[in-house]
Amino acid sequence: MPTDSSASSTTPAVPAAAWSGRFNEPVAERVKRFTASVGFDQRLARVDIDGSLAHARMLCHVGVLSGPDLADIERGLGQIRQDIDGGRFVWSLDLEDVHLNIERRLTELVGDAGKRLHTGRSRNDQVATDLRLYLRDAIDQIRVLVRELRRALIDLAEVHADTVMPGFTHLQVAQPVTFGHHLMAYAEMLERDDGRLADARKRTNWLPLGSAALAGTSYPIDREHVARALGFDGICANSLDAVSDRDFAIEFCAAAALVMTHLSRLSEELILWMTPRFGFIDIADRFCTGSSIMPQKKNPDVPELVRGKTGRVNGHLIALLTLMKSQPLAYNKDNQEDKEPVFDTVDTLVDSLAIYAEMMRGVTVDPVAMRAAAMQGFATATDLADYLVKKGLPFREAHEAVARCVRHAAEHGVDLSQIDLEVLRRFSPLIDTDVFGVLTLEGSIAARNHAGGTAPAQVRAAIQAARAALETA
Repeated sequence: MPTDSSASSTTPAVPAAAWSGRFNEPVAERVKRFTASVGFDQRLARVDIDGSLAHARMLCHVGVLSGPDLADIERGLGQIRQDIDGGRFVWSLDLEDVHLNIERRLTELVGDAGKRLHTGRSRNDQVATDLRLYLRDAIDQIRVLVRELRRALIDLAEVHADTVMPGFTHLQVAQPVTFGHHLMAYAEMLERDDGRLADARKRTNWLPLGSAALAGTSYPIDREHVARALGFDGICANSLDAVSDRDFAIEFCAAAALVMTHLSRLSEELILWMTPRFGFIDIADRFCTGSSIMPQKKNPDVPELVRGKTGRVNGHLIALLTLMKSQPLAYNKDNQEDKEPVFDTVDTLVDSLAIYAEMMRGVTVDPVAMRAAAMQGFATATDLADYLVKKGLPFREAHEAVARCVRHAAEHGVDLSQIDLEVLRRFSPLIDTDVFGVLTLEGSIAARNHAGGTAPAQVRAAIQAARAALETA
């Protein structure tokens, strides 16, 4: 008979292990602590219950499990879900993992029906299913956050579609661009990140359950029935691969590492731009900290931490690749080590994206400082070379003429646009009064009026396209 559902979950007897019949002595306490995963895999409890319910309903559907047993299992798992959500569930190290903890408590609540739940499955296919369910939901959450950050960048870019700043190569002033154009580069990176995460989700969303330990099961199960119930796109085709595959976790971590790499690049620029040497931007006080000894300091801690956490996520990717690199088929205990890197990657990515979206809405820009910096380093030199080419001079000769002109400007401490026409003509007789429209920052930017260019009209077109893409995502 099923036990009373109100039985206490706080004082269970120390149970024998689910597999203890084979052994002559109990597991050593040190080994028990070393091999247990319940300390971290209990966060799979919700999806574990979801998977168990779908499995039980399928067993009833094919006639392996009776209707009354299914009703007891549904009732018991519902009670366990409430206890876990309410913080009342007591996790036991003796039961190793989330699966056995839930199964043992279910048996306490509903009796023999709880013991029948594991028919036709193994913890091997169970944990593979749980991890896929967990990661599928995590990817959906992360994609929302990626799009929120992208929207914040697009909003700021729209405000500064005309704001002139220096574009850099080798961290040297190269050519003038707009701040809006610069921000849209990161919006493009995030769009690719969103696509990679969507791709990773597709390969995550396949059902391992029904593969049992490694070879399948002799029970007349209906795997497609479970796949439909849990929202999977289909079933894993090979039972050996299904229980041992962690490609989906590695692929997610690779996509996550790229997201963090892009955030780290942006972090580096924000940190530089906030220094007095640049003075391009300021980050709202609520995202910064001060110094315990230097009262003037305002430290960009959030970008610095995100830059640092990128190494953490990259490390998780390498850990998973190393974990899998020499495992024979099928499941091995090594795979217990897959969860903590995945969990921490999810947590790090969620926190970093969420705080970054908020922080970017608290960024203020100093257009005067940006423009002054663009006036340094002869940012319109390439425009002068292009001007000469359009006048008929071969590019290499134009390059040489402009290089000599830049040297003259550097020696006299002036910008190219400040050199008299007569002096400019010493470097090429092809130079005429129309050159000054080319040498201004606005003229240089306006000349890049093509798809992907930095002209304000093109920046606004890119913003409009990006907003449309967000609306349809």
